[in-house]
Amino acid sequence: MLDIQLLRNDLDGVAERLATRGYTLDCAGFRRLDSERKTLQTRTQDLQARRNALSRQVGVAKSRAEDVTAILDEVAACKAELETNEAHLDQLLAELDAFVARVPNLPQADVPLGRSADDNVENKRWGTPRSFAFTPRDHVDLGEALGQMDFAAAVKISGTRFSLIKGQLAHLHRALAQFMLDTHTAQHGYTEVYSPYLVNAASLFGTGQLPKFEDDLFKILRPEAEPLYLIPTAEVPVTNIVRNEILSAEALPLKFVCHTPCFRSEAGSYGRDTRGMIRQHQFDKVELVQIVAAEASSAAHEELTAHAERILELLEL
Repeated sequence: MLDIQLLRNDLDGVAERLATRGYTLDCAGFRRLDSERKTLQTRTQDLQARRNALSRQVGVAKSRAEDVTAILDEVAACKAELETNEAHLDQLLAELDAFVARVPNLPQADVPLGRSADDNVENKRWGTPRSFAFTPRDHVDLGEALGQMDFAAAVKISGTRFSLIKGQLAHLHRALAQFMLDTHTAQHGYTEVYSPYLVNAASLFGTGQLPKFEDDLFKILRPEAEPLYLIPTAEVPVTNIVRNEILSAEALPLKFVCHTPCFRSEAGSYGRDTRGMIRQHQFDKVELVQIVAAEASSAAHEELTAHAERILELLEL
């Protein structure tokens, strides 16, 4: 979630940067809410100061045996208005929190602008793409022909957007995860984590999935407890290991690797890229997470990218 002070101090600049990723920031709505908040807080502070001053006047007047009825009436009026204002202020602050929680992160200043994948900038090339003397077949045709992919069975068991793999392909699926875990722990210095696959709302809020992307989550309702959500990525439970924790600089960096199934509803993606194992409700992923000091984040991002690239290089892809 963005620091609300960033919005207060540079709202137009934030809106301009978000526009590059196709998001329209409601500047007028934010200014209205924040102006109401500021006015109400100022009025509340004035009322509190007035009530305190009146309370002192009551004490002085009583010591002089003077009638304090009018003063007490004004104290009561101040108290009543304060209670109303505090309730309204709580509502405004909740609305502001909800507003800011839905604002996306800002893109890095050096991210190239573009409207589609056609505008992507190639930063690195490794190896030479393979050429074939025949027309390659896609994974669906190959998997089904080998009897190791069964989408019809997956539909029967669960519905669309699920896959069932077996035999050597299931073995390969398991072996790839082990290979990635072993590489990252032995060569790249990560600590392996086994995490829960169900998380609470606070965890998803902490990593930005809630409230913006709730439609993409699978929610598990429980009659006598708060709902839980199936994780869309291991990033959620792993990052939340340090939620609400204050870490010493000496303890950093923390480097975690975690293999989990991931669950996504893929809301809004129907009709796009749905053949085979693309845009599945369930898939496996080996996730890398680093917890570092803010000033080291750019370097950590480059290191994470290099570690992911190394897997592709070792597989000669």
